[in-house]
Amino acid sequence: MIDSNRFGIEGGCRTFGRYRKRKMERKLKVPPIGMRIIKSAVAILLCYIVSFLRGNSGIVFYSQLAALWCMQVYVANSKKNAVQRFIGTVIGALYGLLYLLIRKWTGSLTVMNEILDAVFISALVVIILYTTVLLHKKQASYFSCVVFLSIVVNHVSDVNPYLFVWNRFLDTVIGIVIGVGVNILSLPRDHRKDILFLSGLDDTLLGQKDNMSDYSRIELNRMLDDGMNFTISTMRTPASLIEPVRDIRLKLPVIAMDGAVLFDIYEKRYLKVYVISREKSMQVQALIRREGLSCFTNVIIDDMLVIYYNKSEDAVHRQLVRELRRSPYRNYVERAFPEDEEAVYFMLIYPAEVIENFYQKLEEAGITKELKVLKYASEDYPGYAYIKIYNRNATKENMVEYLKKMTGLSHTVTFGTIPGRYDVVVERGDSNRVVHMLKKLYEPVKRRPGWK
Repeated sequence: MIDSNRFGIEGGCRTFGRYRKRKMERKLKVPPIGMRIIKSAVAILLCYIVSFLRGNSGIVFYSQLAALWCMQVYVANSKKNAVQRFIGTVIGALYGLLYLLIRKWTGSLTVMNEILDAVFISALVVIILYTTVLLHKKQASYFSCVVFLSIVVNHVSDVNPYLFVWNRFLDTVIGIVIGVGVNILSLPRDHRKDILFLSGLDDTLLGQKDNMSDYSRIELNRMLDDGMNFTISTMRTPASLIEPVRDIRLKLPVIAMDGAVLFDIYEKRYLKVYVISREKSMQVQALIRREGLSCFTNVIIDDMLVIYYNKSEDAVHRQLVRELRRSPYRNYVERAFPEDEEAVYFMLIYPAEVIENFYQKLEEAGITKELKVLKYASEDYPGYAYIKIYNRNATKENMVEYLKKMTGLSHTVTFGTIPGRYDVVVERGDSNRVVHMLKKLYEPVKRRPGWK
């Protein structure tokens, strides 16, 4: 199994649980100094060194600004920002040079001409911005104006303003080269693209507020962009996991509903589903009705999750429906479960004594031997408990095997919170542990022959 052992909140109920106040121990954690901070300092130092080697002929400040602008969390963004900065600098420098030539041609300015000069500079800003539009480089408009104004406002009275234009351009190019170079610099590493990495979601990747730390999100996305084969396995329904992982660039489908489905997040498609047969579905429904209970019956129809339910006097039932039906990925239908459908799973939530009694009825009917039945207490609703009924083959292990065949990967590494059940055990609350270990396992430092 590939999930944390947090059964108190699952499936759709896990989403509603996010809105409930939980009593959790909060520890003061000081974030470590990240590599981006260190690389920024290195880039600043290199800008100083290059400036010294140039005899301080330029202005190191502009090199440092360009280097810091290019120091992004993702290398792709770093290169993109470098291109923007370079194009903006070229446009601004050219128009700045044009202004200097025009001013030289018109001669010295009188007081009245200074006013006209201010109007002329403002008009050139319009032309500069429009130039970036014509070149389809609107992202570079800000830098174009900054470079232009730094020339015509602060340095037009220099003895040799043309030299400043050149140095301004050269300073920026130096900073861009240093910034991009330092940002992509790293130790030579292997990239284990032959491994399928699987992690739980709750208490592993996600923290207390159902989100991921900035460090984990950035590093995980970086490795995913590089081609790491990684996905998650969870008890949640696709509807309740889409929001927490919206910023994660998962390329592989996720294992959801405790192994009942394999879901493609981007295509919004169910690639593999373990369903309960019509005969067994109707048998379970008949037993539920006979006991005077109601349930949430989850069915997948044309890649849509449909949840059939009946009205209940229970306050928790009504509250769940009221809160969860707001999701665009869930379709609640107040009607009896159709006899011609096959259920993915049944969910009941009642006071613990009612759930215990119904579980005994399931045992007497032999359903616990023929289907997968989970019974567990609720953390969100004290005194309540859940029962979930799946196809007997709806396990995370089976779905992992299916995913391995689909990807052609034979080796797996799993992350979870239960000792003895995972390759890497993660303590609850240590949401960065998974990504720390992924970095070590996916991209170990290359060793030269003879190294130990």
